[in-house]
Amino acid sequence: MEEAKKHIDVGVTGMTCAACSSRIEKVLNKMDGVDAQVNLTTEKASVDFDPGKASVQDITAKVEKLGYGVQVEKAEYDVFGMTCAACSTRIEKVLNKQEGVKLATVNLANETASIEYNPGLIGESDIIGRIQKLGYDAKAKADKETKKSQKEKQLQKMRTKLIISALLSIPLLITMLDHLMGLTLPAILMNPWFQLALAAPVQFIIGWQFYVGAYKNLRNKSANMDVLVALGTSAAFFFSLYEALKTIGNPDYMPHLYFETSAILITLILFGKYLETSAKGRTTHAISKLLNLQAKQARVIRDDNEVMVPVQDVLKGERIIVKPGEKIPVDGIVLKGSTSVDESMITGESIPVEKGAQAQVIGATLNKNGTVEIEATKVGKETALASIVKAVEDAQGSKAPIQRLADIISGYFVPIVVGIAAVTFLAWIILVAPGEFEAALTAAIAVLVIACPCALGLATPTSIMVGTGKGAENGILFKGGEHLERTHQLDTIIFDKTGTITKGKPEVTDFTGDDETLALLASAEKGSEHPLAEAIVAYATEKNIQLKEVASFTAIPGRGIRATIDDHDVLVGTRKLMTDNGIDVTHLEDDLTTYETAGKTAMLIAVDSKLQGIVAVADTIKETAVEAINQLKAQGLEVIMLTGDNERTARAIAQQAGISNVIAQVLPEEKADKVKEVQRHGKKVGMVGDGINDAPALATADIGIAIETGTEVAIEAADVTILGGELLLIPKAIKLSNKTIRNIRQNLFWAFAYNSAGIPIAAAGLLAPWIAGAAMAFSSVSVVTNSLRLKRVKIN
Repeated sequence: MEEAKKHIDVGVTGMTCAACSSRIEKVLNKMDGVDAQVNLTTEKASVDFDPGKASVQDITAKVEKLGYGVQVEKAEYDVFGMTCAACSTRIEKVLNKQEGVKLATVNLANETASIEYNPGLIGESDIIGRIQKLGYDAKAKADKETKKSQKEKQLQKMRTKLIISALLSIPLLITMLDHLMGLTLPAILMNPWFQLALAAPVQFIIGWQFYVGAYKNLRNKSANMDVLVALGTSAAFFFSLYEALKTIGNPDYMPHLYFETSAILITLILFGKYLETSAKGRTTHAISKLLNLQAKQARVIRDDNEVMVPVQDVLKGERIIVKPGEKIPVDGIVLKGSTSVDESMITGESIPVEKGAQAQVIGATLNKNGTVEIEATKVGKETALASIVKAVEDAQGSKAPIQRLADIISGYFVPIVVGIAAVTFLAWIILVAPGEFEAALTAAIAVLVIACPCALGLATPTSIMVGTGKGAENGILFKGGEHLERTHQLDTIIFDKTGTITKGKPEVTDFTGDDETLALLASAEKGSEHPLAEAIVAYATEKNIQLKEVASFTAIPGRGIRATIDDHDVLVGTRKLMTDNGIDVTHLEDDLTTYETAGKTAMLIAVDSKLQGIVAVADTIKETAVEAINQLKAQGLEVIMLTGDNERTARAIAQQAGISNVIAQVLPEEKADKVKEVQRHGKKVGMVGDGINDAPALATADIGIAIETGTEVAIEAADVTILGGELLLIPKAIKLSNKTIRNIRQNLFWAFAYNSAGIPIAAAGLLAPWIAGAAMAFSSVSVVTNSLRLKRVKIN
């Protein structure tokens, strides 16, 4: 029997352009049982693999063999409960066997553990949990100062290198002005050895990263941006060095120096990468925003005492006290107390929700006005907020089909460019300017530099990241980039009725009678467990009607109920119930028919054998359903309602919602077949549902859209999840998909156009290498900046 595939996310360091990510992806996919996607922007490899054919170690080793790094973080822990060397040895041995742990060292004397781990494979809470399972306890080691994030450190390092490189390059830039404008400059600036002293540190210390990257790629029979930069700058530097050497013993010789070309190129490329990294950091703003919603601490009851602990230390089953104004730290159920909770950050619903005993509460929501004791049911990665964050991360790390073309082109691009540069050099030195080595070299360097495919590699993933992030901020969760892309192709939306278009619970829509009749009606219905009875009692409660004591209650199956209240005989139910008890209903027949035609369940009320009125109950449509459906129609989509209800009820609800196309009396198992039937007419179908019975249809549709207030099964089967059940988010999701795809196409157009136009201009000798370098650097920045525009785009 074939073993089920496992999924891991591996952080990859050292990628500089799309050729890198394509190379890693290609090599990993050649491994037996491995299916990988590598994302340049998130610097992650998303890998599905068969554990029987490959291991995590095999995959990470393959990435490292290609010359890239596997992201490793180091964490220090205080470990409690160790008594001898056997304890520390056991913890160390177990941790080193954990998938994702690179190296674990446990020190008995200091009672500490130092762990190097891959954060894509294992988290700090998992490490602590493993130590606790062994019978010990561990906590993250307290730092004296708050550590900067890895991205901030990377940015700081890049900034420092950029400043040093710029300071060394500025004097060389001044010498370039001499070439262009014929300025008279101090002799020292024109001295070849002074220029060499400035350029060498930039070339071989600041720019050493390009040599390392080029070597690793060439060693693995591939090429990336580092190869182009190393080739171009080295050619300029070593030609200048050769010219400088010719002045030895020949002081009258006027050397042709291009030290400024190599130094300024490296500086500009570093500047572009710095801006790009800084901008890329802003594409993950949605994740940061979601994580900031989480409570930092929890008031946990331990040994009958209330203690404040970091939220990551809360264990499943622990009791937590939450006071008014505090965030609920984890998902749980209320044990004691009652309150109202603002769940808008999770569900989008602005009205606080009342919570009493046994009510479920969601981590990161705000406790408004009562102290409650809750039991933690989901902690760490299991919480609703963590699931949302994971969904957004997965979507941002996935690839849209439109990205494949760019990846394929990028994989072949660098070798082709090197070939074009070589042809350019030969054409110049043989045909254009015979024997003029400098002119030929300058044109070849410009070709190498202008053609860097970074912009091409960034064009799609940056837009996907920003688009999915913006969706998450608006309550729209796309499971992957491919779903974000495909959503804009929809031309038909099929809605389930109950719980999707309607609220999913019956409400009283009409009542004819006085307050005394309503009091008797609601008092009688209080004894029934039927959903219609609950709706009537809720209606009376809203009207502040005082309920009465019920002396006797009898349910009459299929007909209604009979109750005795304050010596009154109360009957509530169907025509048949009334006629069986000798009560004439003919004068209310027209009213009954009107309610039933509108899809409502109408019940007659009789007190002491006299008709006193009618109560009509229906599953009403959501407040925003009509507006959402109108917006979908305005976008040119066909809207269909699919339901198991009878034709008359279905038509009545559809008419209220503004839907003319109705498919009624469909069994749950037939829903997927109905979706296929619509697809066979060439339609791209989006299915919107919330129940377990909708899951097959959601999976069958081109895009399944689950209402988050529905079942977990439906959400799991869907491609898009709408938080809080807000139907207006569906046209927004389609609009966001359209905007994102338009943004990607803009990026790809300019990336292709830039490279296509830039190479022949450079080959013609019309671009100085430093100008080509500046253009190349800012092309990547422009792509990322254009993607960031999505954050400001309106999808209302």
